[in-house]
Amino acid sequence: MKNTIENILSGGGGPAEPVPYLVPSDRTTEKLGFEGIASPLSSRTRFGICPASPIARNVGQMLKQVQHDIFSSLRAAFTMAEILLSLTIIGVVAAITLPSLTGNINERTWNTQRKALYARLSQAVALMPSLNGYGTLSEATSSASSVDTVAETFVTNGLSKVLKINNICDYEHFEDCGIGSKFTNLQGSTITSFPKTLVEMHTMFSGSSAGFVDSTPTIYSWHQQDTKAAAFETANGESMVVYYNPICRDKQLQNEESQNLQPYMCANFVYDLNGTKGPNTMGKDMGVMTALYAYDPVVVAPVPLIKSPGSFSREDAAEQCSALDSESRMPNIEESASIAYNKFILGIENVFWSSTLRISKNEGTKGLVVSPGLLKVYWYDRDHAHPVQCIKR
Repeated sequence: MKNTIENILSGGGGPAEPVPYLVPSDRTTEKLGFEGIASPLSSRTRFGICPASPIARNVGQMLKQVQHDIFSSLRAAFTMAEILLSLTIIGVVAAITLPSLTGNINERTWNTQRKALYARLSQAVALMPSLNGYGTLSEATSSASSVDTVAETFVTNGLSKVLKINNICDYEHFEDCGIGSKFTNLQGSTITSFPKTLVEMHTMFSGSSAGFVDSTPTIYSWHQQDTKAAAFETANGESMVVYYNPICRDKQLQNEESQNLQPYMCANFVYDLNGTKGPNTMGKDMGVMTALYAYDPVVVAPVPLIKSPGSFSREDAAEQCSALDSESRMPNIEESASIAYNKFILGIENVFWSSTLRISKNEGTKGLVVSPGLLKVYWYDRDHAHPVQCIKR
């Protein structure tokens, strides 16, 4: 082995068999090119390598490159001021984008929950034998006080048989079922008193108002005994208030010239998907659902858009919703009625076109216009201009 190493160092040829290892020597350490950094290996003989050999030159170049990379990285490092400035910029960008990102996530979550609740409520209502006739409703007399158990009975004896319900509350204890005392409507107005009766939900369930039909003054009136609302919590955690009409009709809305909408509403629901957690705002975590017709009921859950395209003829109205939002459309007759019932809760006052049309041999095709204030529907020629109310799909 000694002769082999001497031959290699002197440039001579080695033996035919390969050299298995280069044995390091015990010489002292020498510097390998780093300023102030010593290595326990000798650049000349620690591995028995000649300084002039290609191996030694390669090792030296590699060490110089490592030294260059280290000092280059040190010179390229951020200063404390640069780091603080970068963190400040990141914080500002996060503060701007995070609320929007969080809002989009919440909106998608609420939309999914709303659709799931609508599916469950629709299936439950369809399984009920009828939607009218629940409970006892009598006016006060000289010998007896008034009795009103209709809404609570509708929930306990009817809806709870087909829908999982955890808790039922009367009209004086909405908060026990997760209903807050105030909420915000679509117009951004805060409603500080939650409607607790059918007439508080809409005054035209018992009242009269003046209006016009083809420029002719007309008095509209409707009288129905007021009923107290009830609240309940579903097994999935939603809180709901129900306004109930025990004498709702089983006949569907017809193509008559004008109609009162009160008789067709059986149950109107105001839901809160997350109870009192907030934001308690219509169109976000809160909304409405309405069950119409006593038999073969139709359940609708319109979500009106806050922004209105304006007033247009019926011919142009449909295009305005798709132009305003690709995911919106005009409401049909039942959805329009639901919006009208919830005029106060939603904050929608103006009359608006419905997507429903009437075809008559004598008068041609007319469009349906809904009056939330009067709780009535009218048929108008399609060239008339009326506001357009769009809803989410």
